[in-house]
Amino acid sequence: MGTRLVAYTVGVALLVGGGAPAMAIEPGTMLDASTVEQVKDLLPPEIYGHFKKGDYLNKVVDFPNSRWQWDDGFDAASKWNAEHLTLDEHKAPVDKATGKRPDYIQGIPFPDITEDDPDAGYKVLWNLDYAYYTGGNSHNWTMLNWLSRGGVDRVSGQDVYFLYYDAQPKHYSPPKNPENLLFQFLALTISPADLQGTAALGYRYKDPTKRDMSWAYVPALRRVRAVSPANRSDGFLGSDQSQDDGFFFDGKPEDFTWKVVGHRDGMRFIDPDSVAGKVVRHPLPTGGWRTVSSNNDRSAGFQVKDWKGVSWAPVAAGMAKRKFWVLEGVPKDKYYLYDKLELWIDDFTWAGAWNRKFSWQGELLNVYQVTGFATAPYNDKERWWGSTFSMQLSENVKADRATVSGMNGPGDDPPNDRRIPLEPGFFDYQTLNRFGK
Repeated sequence: MGTRLVAYTVGVALLVGGGAPAMAIEPGTMLDASTVEQVKDLLPPEIYGHFKKGDYLNKVVDFPNSRWQWDDGFDAASKWNAEHLTLDEHKAPVDKATGKRPDYIQGIPFPDITEDDPDAGYKVLWNLDYAYYTGGNSHNWTMLNWLSRGGVDRVSGQDVYFLYYDAQPKHYSPPKNPENLLFQFLALTISPADLQGTAALGYRYKDPTKRDMSWAYVPALRRVRAVSPANRSDGFLGSDQSQDDGFFFDGKPEDFTWKVVGHRDGMRFIDPDSVAGKVVRHPLPTGGWRTVSSNNDRSAGFQVKDWKGVSWAPVAAGMAKRKFWVLEGVPKDKYYLYDKLELWIDDFTWAGAWNRKFSWQGELLNVYQVTGFATAPYNDKERWWGSTFSMQLSENVKADRATVSGMNGPGDDPPNDRRIPLEPGFFDYQTLNRFGK
């Protein structure tokens, strides 16, 4: 496979300190070929290149930390974690006193991270995971768009469910967890006709030594087949987006070697209407809430008439300056598709921004670009991400194409649901064929 290339330069000096970073460019400024030089050192080189070539065009917005608030009790849980949690020999979170993983973890597992901690990379990644998992059980209809530079090549509709056994307010999770699961996942393909009925199912276990379990049902075979967990890095349904991409990075932290290579200011895509508080939510009759994606039909360039940039450009997004932990991850599995990952993770919201993937020869192959949001209240005790659109963009750098997901599926009020009741039996692999055609 060749020698692993793990040393590289972040590109700017390491920065330390707390709070929202000061703006280097004024909010309201259009970031384009004429202004991007002012923020060149705050962007991954390939993203700077998109702005310089006119592929991207986004307005700078202010995103202060005050626009991010957690559920009631979340901060207290994070404080408890800081006093009681550590990493075991497998780099999994455990109680310092017992050496065992707590039955239930809420809050940020490791809120007090220092750059000189040799385990800082793992701790940042656990914070990323638990900050996202706190959003809870979900159900989404989403479109997977295969894009060339000029437009859409193919579209597939996905009906996706997640059930979490940790992190969210405890009453949303199953009362029992006999298999010691962290989460279960189900994706059903609803279109086009040649893929309809395809189903993918996955289990992740809390045990750091137990690999993910994955199954697939393919209508042409009419059988449920176990799938290797190493395949999580491969393109989902032949797209440039993988299961390990997920919400930003959804691989198992213990399956990689992680280290911090930077703590620095940078810029990221953000939903400006979310920051402005223009989020509409409504309760669901069976529990949980639905968020209305008001910008669903204009989130990417291919959806906008007379757009001159690249088809996958996140045109509805703004660009906000934030502070990031920059991690380098090397997979332990030699059959993993990539040799090295570089993750940029917000050090306050713990939301990912840029996931850069490199070949075994050190070439940049893929960049996963994720839009961030502010939080929005659901009731007087609960609040989490509130978005007027969602966009996850996986760019194949070598092939000059991309896969874009996150746009809601068809219908006047498609599912974009959180903290909904889900039963473990819904994710039974033995009856996965019930979803097939």
